[in-house]
Amino acid sequence: MKKPKILAFVMAGGEGSRLSPLTSHDSKPSLPFGSRYRIVDFVLSNLLNSGIQSIYMLVQYKSQSLIEHARKAWVVSPMRNEHFVTVVPPQMMRGGDWFQGTADAVYQNINLIKLHNPDLVLVFGADHIYRMDLQQMVDFHYERAADVSVAALPVPLADAQEFGVIAADHAGRVSEFQEKPVNPAPMPSDPTRAYASMGNYLFNTKVLVDALQAANDRGEHDFGRHVLPTLKETHRLFAYDFATNKVPGTKPYEELAYWRDVGTRDAYFEAHQDLLGLQPRFDVFNPQWRIFSSNYQGPVARLIRADVDNSVIAAGSIVRGAKITNTIIRREVDIENDVVIEDCVIQDYVQIKRGARLKRAIIGQYNVIEAGTHIGYDLDLDRQRYSVTAGGITVVGPGEVANAMRAFSE
Repeated sequence: MKKPKILAFVMAGGEGSRLSPLTSHDSKPSLPFGSRYRIVDFVLSNLLNSGIQSIYMLVQYKSQSLIEHARKAWVVSPMRNEHFVTVVPPQMMRGGDWFQGTADAVYQNINLIKLHNPDLVLVFGADHIYRMDLQQMVDFHYERAADVSVAALPVPLADAQEFGVIAADHAGRVSEFQEKPVNPAPMPSDPTRAYASMGNYLFNTKVLVDALQAANDRGEHDFGRHVLPTLKETHRLFAYDFATNKVPGTKPYEELAYWRDVGTRDAYFEAHQDLLGLQPRFDVFNPQWRIFSSNYQGPVARLIRADVDNSVIAAGSIVRGAKITNTIIRREVDIENDVVIEDCVIQDYVQIKRGARLKRAIIGQYNVIEAGTHIGYDLDLDRQRYSVTAGGITVVGPGEVANAMRAFSE
């Protein structure tokens, strides 16, 4: 069979209000993650590793840092017109509105679908940490003669109440969509689990175009709530089991079907912890399926009389006589003598002065932690100065720095 022509839309407009104050200057997909990535890098890397190289990234809220990141990190191949990662803000070509929902965002750019005339259109979110070979989902789509395929994550029934749930038969044919159900429909092959929608969709092009036009005529704007339940009545919709996806280079100790929605501060913190250890749940080092990001040109990290255990320290950082445990430190962080850091995420360009003590904290970009400061030891006191999550993580928002510096530092 001839290889299908595929166009991808990456939905990167998320405001990320539940991640505040970390998102005070940046959208959710552009937030730093791990030692050198941004959240959006994971979906873009999955697409490129899967051979899908025609990508429109739809942005909306606080998008400047994301635009700059794409400009510097995601130039695919200027020699071939069909290889691109292009940022698309709201064009307002059909009125004065910003994107009103996921389906409306694609509808407002329906001219791009008609311009490329692909066989298939992928619509994927930009808010998740995972690896996925999308060609396996494409193969599943054709094997089932599907009109739409929806990526589905098996989750325990008790957790499924927090998701949009897909009821499907043994072949994967979708019979119902349930939004955060009290009694979620179990998977036909496993009555202890349910299919949770991952918000990632694969469409036959004509089906998508016709559905978007019809939804717009009805004043409906969302794929999960409107477009897919309507299509289910007239078309062949299938749930693609993400747990069957096999990515080359995955280690035996990694969590099978690792996928995290880092939409809350606690989830964001916990996903960082999943990167640590000799056998991490999600090992970012996989030469067969790389996570791509910016080509930072700074020097390697410098450690001077430092005591570091189970931690990652990114390029350009300097640590002098500090004790660091179970922590991810991003680039150009300056840590002075007699500092103790335990179970933390330290974002870029932070200065931590002599004698500071940090425990179970997220420190946003461009902060200066003054000498002798204690964070994470007295949560009642922390609540007066910072934000504290339900899980007891103290969050210090980004420091006050000119927007130009924040946007153009890369």
